[in-house]
Amino acid sequence: MTPLISVIIPIYNAEAYLKETLDSVLASDYEALEVVMVDDGSKDGSLAIAKEYAQKDVRCKVLHQDNAGVSVARNRAIREAQGKYILPVDSDDKISATYIRHAVEAIEKDDNIRVVGCHARKFGTMDKEWKLPRFSYQLLARKNMIPATSLFRKSDWERCGGYCETNRYREDWDFWLSMFELGGDYHLLDEVGLFYRVGNSSSLRHQAKNQKRAIVDLINHRHPAYMEQWLHGPLRYHRSWSCFINFFRRVKQIGFFGAWDKGEAIHEGRNTIRVYKQVVIKHFGTPCLGKILWYSWFGTSKARRSFDNALRLRSLTPEPIAYREVYEFGLLRKCAYACQLSECKGTFNDLIGHPDYPQREEILQAIGRFTAQMHRLGAWHKDYSGGNILFDNQTLKIEVVDLNRMCWHLPKQPLMQFERLNIDRNALRTMVTAYAQERGLDVEESVAFVIAHRWHKHIKQGITNL
Repeated sequence: MTPLISVIIPIYNAEAYLKETLDSVLASDYEALEVVMVDDGSKDGSLAIAKEYAQKDVRCKVLHQDNAGVSVARNRAIREAQGKYILPVDSDDKISATYIRHAVEAIEKDDNIRVVGCHARKFGTMDKEWKLPRFSYQLLARKNMIPATSLFRKSDWERCGGYCETNRYREDWDFWLSMFELGGDYHLLDEVGLFYRVGNSSSLRHQAKNQKRAIVDLINHRHPAYMEQWLHGPLRYHRSWSCFINFFRRVKQIGFFGAWDKGEAIHEGRNTIRVYKQVVIKHFGTPCLGKILWYSWFGTSKARRSFDNALRLRSLTPEPIAYREVYEFGLLRKCAYACQLSECKGTFNDLIGHPDYPQREEILQAIGRFTAQMHRLGAWHKDYSGGNILFDNQTLKIEVVDLNRMCWHLPKQPLMQFERLNIDRNALRTMVTAYAQERGLDVEESVAFVIAHRWHKHIKQGITNL
């Protein structure tokens, strides 16, 4: 079955060229075609021309909105589109009669193709080939080489969130970054399929040059993971120097959080913990030289381990937001991890020495079951101590924090997980009983093992609380 193609055309004050554009699209030799036009508050006769074409050709549809920019117009047109594939065409450009057919043939053959483009030629005040650099993921991080008039799946538009409606200048570049964050290939047809009009007035392009810093900031804000992967740090204002500058001092950030140094410090020591607008930011202390070399060249930072472990633990820990690493001359100097502030206000330490704590028995049972759930995921917490286990005594929700010291294989005796929980014998029995029942272990043997194997530092200090 021939798939329907939706050509979407945003229109703003384009009466001088709109008929040429529409005639070129409707002259396509691909039959399963619709044209969705969105007039973006034009002040000339553009809307009347669009309506004229909609009346005489059933393939054409026209919508109208107050002026909101090309990204808003494109998104609205795509939402209204019925086609499997989308081809944006600007209202003063033209396409060849064979472009759509050849583009559909290419993308239908390979599910890994994300976008299909073509060679282009400039016309209007000049007549010459529009030479664009060869596509690469890394080059796309620094500049755009994909014309707006390229074919893609509507489903991919939905997955990547569409065009950024707050970006009024390099919206195409931003959109292609969003598309290729999904992976896939760019396929370039060996034909001139696009005719790009060049006029005497290109005020928007001049405005974009004046907005260079704002554009770079927005790209970094929206695509930090892409920039990190292909530029090893953020896009710099001197874009072509980005990789070089990032080698000497780069900030690696996965996830977005823009307030690393803000908030109230609730703990200051080897590590500093801040709280800012329901976000907890943990700044890890500067490691010794040996660990700096290890983290920089071989291992992973505490911040990254915390982030990765949180993703794997899912609902068993506060939701991760981002991690950040600062490198100087290729060496890790600082790192920090951000997560949501937990709704659990109590810690395991609150239960120690307080046998009358409200709902203490139920909380201890919940901690036992929680530990079993953590182990079912294969997670082993190397610092499973009183301050790192949180609870809410109303909902009996349990969470674990301080995730940088975790591994993903259990020891031969997983009951050793309880060794640092320095609490009375009855409390241990309650927790371990719930754990053993969840794991299908012998309760009495499990309780006896945990009571016998206390943490060596607690034994040495004589504070086992048994």
